[in-house]
Amino acid sequence: MHKYINSFELHFLTRIKLLRMLRIRLIQATLTSIVILLLIFFIVFDIKYKSPLTNSSITSITLHNTSTQLTLLIGILTRPDTYDRRHFLRLIYGTQTQSIPTAKIDIKFVFCNLTKPEQRILVSLEIMRFNDIIILNCHENMNQGKTYTYLSTLPRVLSTRYDYVMKADDDVYLRLKPLAFSLYPLPRNDTYYGFVIPCPSVNPFVNYMSGMGFVLSWDLVEWIGSSSIPKNDTFGPEDKLVGKWLNSGKKAKNRFSNKPAMYDYPGTNGRCSHDLIPDTIAVHRLKRWDQWLHVLRFFNVTKEVELSKLYNV
Repeated sequence: MHKYINSFELHFLTRIKLLRMLRIRLIQATLTSIVILLLIFFIVFDIKYKSPLTNSSITSITLHNTSTQLTLLIGILTRPDTYDRRHFLRLIYGTQTQSIPTAKIDIKFVFCNLTKPEQRILVSLEIMRFNDIIILNCHENMNQGKTYTYLSTLPRVLSTRYDYVMKADDDVYLRLKPLAFSLYPLPRNDTYYGFVIPCPSVNPFVNYMSGMGFVLSWDLVEWIGSSSIPKNDTFGPEDKLVGKWLNSGKKAKNRFSNKPAMYDYPGTNGRCSHDLIPDTIAVHRLKRWDQWLHVLRFFNVTKEVELSKLYNV
């Protein structure tokens, strides 16, 4: 009886060991299969979804270096009483600034000291609601130093620096994404960018960039704020003066004129005007609502509006 029990136990233990070995091998085989499947999945996923190479270095930068965003401050020079224009431009630019992976763009409205009681109330409400206004210590003007005051004031009043600062008119439509893409690969120092005058010229080192919207790297803004060259020469066409300052100071070794992407509205300014084109960055001289509507329709700016039962249009 004792021998029988020992033999039985031995047989039972042997079967348990075999089952355990089979289970371990089954688990190992399963894990190996899972690893192989995952490896195949990632290889296929990488091949299928890897971004294709393009001919555009800017596109490549957008896809792979979005952590190194450029920063741009756009100062739109306007007047305190143009409330409707400011509200309209907030709509125009507010719908663009959220979809630019390569850039952080801040837009401010810039004017001189308030002179009327109603301005102090209404502009204060704007500041409370939008916080997008810079009030300079100057008397409102166009060619008597306002642009100098704007540029020279920024290094003293801003808590942070930007890669670029732009001066723009309030009758220009800027397409922010193409603007950011065009600036991204450029040097971020000693840089002067815009639409070179005279209109037929394509040489950015001759004369100056149009006041419709020119861009300066931050180091040039700091130089304007500290140099006696611009400080002693502030009266005259503001865009022409900026070019004169830079030439006198032997500054802006990096100059870029973005034609034909920047231009005046068709038929408004001779050789500075041409038809609207898909690659537009800036359209200038939009003085009437019908001109604005033409531009907005051309670029289909409301295409993102989703259908809704709330809109009976």
